[in-house]
Amino acid sequence: MSVRFVILMPSAEGKRPGGNPLAPDMFDYRSSNTFNYFSELNAERRALIDALHGQIREADDAALEKLLGVKGNALREAVEANLAVYDSPLMAAIDRYGPGVMYQAMEFAALPTGAQRRLLENGVIFSGMFGLLRPDDLIPNYRLRMDATLEGVGKVSRYWRPHVSPLLNRLLEGKVVWNLLPATHEDAWDDDRSYARMYRLKFFREEKKGVRKPVTHGVKELRGNLVHYVVTELADGLDALEDWEAPGGYEVDRDASALDEQGGTVVMVTRPGWEKRREARRKARAEAEAERRARRGEDDEDEE
Repeated sequence: MSVRFVILMPSAEGKRPGGNPLAPDMFDYRSSNTFNYFSELNAERRALIDALHGQIREADDAALEKLLGVKGNALREAVEANLAVYDSPLMAAIDRYGPGVMYQAMEFAALPTGAQRRLLENGVIFSGMFGLLRPDDLIPNYRLRMDATLEGVGKVSRYWRPHVSPLLNRLLEGKVVWNLLPATHEDAWDDDRSYARMYRLKFFREEKKGVRKPVTHGVKELRGNLVHYVVTELADGLDALEDWEAPGGYEVDRDASALDEQGGTVVMVTRPGWEKRREARRKARAEAEAERRARRGEDDEDEE
């Protein structure tokens, strides 16, 4: 079965340090075994990194705190990592971002081999430093948020938009897109709607008397779990979400969702009684599968 989906993901602020000092040079690309699927962005990556280096060397601590979004020891570590970015050891992006909540929830190491391959081949990561990445691209440790502003460059997301958009729109043409991007990352993309369908998910908690409130805490975990489900089950549409056993009992509410022929926003709600409904769906799926197997057995007997 061919894969028709692409998963758009943000990078993670939390990053695993270190890497392989013998890995090919991320910024050179002369080695044939260097993994990089968006090498067209090399010049823009270098220009952005050089601008970042220049600002770091001239800025005081207050300006650096604003630029990098951290303080104290974390600020010193971020500065050191950024200044060493051309020479530091490399690591696959999926591993570099591993400490991030969403990436932890993906449980990449626990995925079957085929599902791992689908994530590596069909995942696209938005990065403040590098624009676009595949999960197996080799990258150094760094810190630069997509909503940061650099002198002479401007807002990082706006810097990337004209360079990222043509590449991404061509890649998405005719595909089903699972868009897990926060607004700060999506700001780097001028969407031309070349895809077949695109889905975004919003999560709500239904409280007493049917009152619903938007969920913010725990959304990263939900997104990571969704990635795990999509690449395992080859989910390429709304119907597939009906069988997603999301943490916390979230269920699709089609009536509240805003959908058209090109996808749209899927509303998922957790409300009292979800455990019983989930168990009923499991039972129905098991019965349907047993019935399919029985029919296949009858067909095999007829052929004999």
